[in-house]
Amino acid sequence: MKRRVEVASEWGAGIGYSRAVRAGNLVIVSGTSAGGPAGVSHKGDAEGQAELVLQRIGEALDAVGASLEDVVETRVFLRDMADWQAVGNAHARAFASTRPATTLLQAGALIDPDMLVEIAATAIVGE
Repeated sequence: MKRRVEVASEWGAGIGYSRAVRAGNLVIVSGTSAGGPAGVSHKGDAEGQAELVLQRIGEALDAVGASLEDVVETRVFLRDMADWQAVGNAHARAFASTRPATTLLQAGALIDPDMLVEIAATAIVGE
């Protein structure tokens, strides 16, 4: 049986996706950004955006009975590779003990010009 975490904006229905899906012990968290109904938080601050994104990923995981400790892989998409270290700092704090496999790349334009980072994650519960 699958459990889903819905997207709390028009994007979920408009695009047809969930924030996270758990199937058995596997959890996939969709690309998550610092955007919201009031716009993008932490404009111009890649590290601040990454911290918020990782917090949101943690909340989505929690909603399906998982945690950041269960994350085995992250995929980090940057608007500009110059922000790699700032985003990496936030990532390192969130995953200091878990150290998931990670891909970090420059994606270029994200859906909103103020978004500097988007992160997706995969977790396995009970490993």
